Amino acid sequence: MANYTAADVKKLRELTGAGMMDCKKALDEAEGNVDKAVEALRIKGQKGVAKREGRSAENGAVVSLIADDNTSGVLVELKCETDFVAKGDKFQAAAADIAKHVAATSPADIDALLASEIEAGKTVQAFVDEANANLGEKIVLDRFAQFADGFVFSYMHRTMPDLPPQIGVLVELDKADADLAKGVAQHIAAFAPKYLSREDVPAEVVEAERRVAEETTRAEGKPEAALPKIVEGRVNGFFKEATLLGQPYALDNKKSVQQVLDEAGVTLKRFTRIKVGI
Repeated sequence: MANYTAADVKKLRELTGAGMMDCKKALDEAEGNVDKAVEALRIKGQKGVAKREGRSAENGAVVSLIADDNTSGVLVELKCETDFVAKGDKFQAAAADIAKHVAATSPADIDALLASEIEAGKTVQAFVDEANANLGEKIVLDRFAQFADGFVFSYMHRTMPDLPPQIGVLVELDKADADLAKGVAQHIAAFAPKYLSREDVPAEVVEAERRVAEETTRAEGKPEAALPKIVEGRVNGFFKEATLLGQPYALDNKKSVQQVLDEAGVTLKRFTRIKVGI
């Protein structure tokens, strides 16, 4: 086996834009020599991809696929360089094919997805590279989500009427309630909460917010005796803004999302929100 490292594979991908498996194969054939591997990939037709590697891919689409019985669902973000390509049938068909593949194979993570075969003898990475070459733009697949442990619902939002959805939300409830799932998903699309609940906020994030609140309060010249109460109020304000369950519900802002769920007797198990390029 050729002597090379994961860093060599990464470097080769950056230099050529070729897929991970193609880079590994090229390094094997070049006995670990990156320069020779670059040459081999270019001979095999990867040169056009390499020219696009340094360009930015901030347009694209989010696609969703939900099982007929709502027991599972996926979101996939596929990025490209221009909205012209994003609105094209070929690009959207490629994204839909990847979503179907995710639903069928349940890959553990993005590396597993890229390395899996979407067609006989063709990995997902090779499929993306092929789209890259055919569409003439840098095409990037680096995010997906899959839920399959409850009532799953998706909401897709278009930021422009002539573009495919740019925001996708996936929610998972502990019991079927399509209307509530839709309302909560729309809320998430609009307000972009970072966490589900207070318990999901990392301790270091809370401590950082507390430090900022304390330093800000002291800088404002507040009485020392009042500091704890003011700081706690500001930290609670952070929780209310950053956590989904603490936010005022978009369809009834007199209630929190938690209150709406409680009244319906439903638990929101998890959610994800993907916005193209962010």
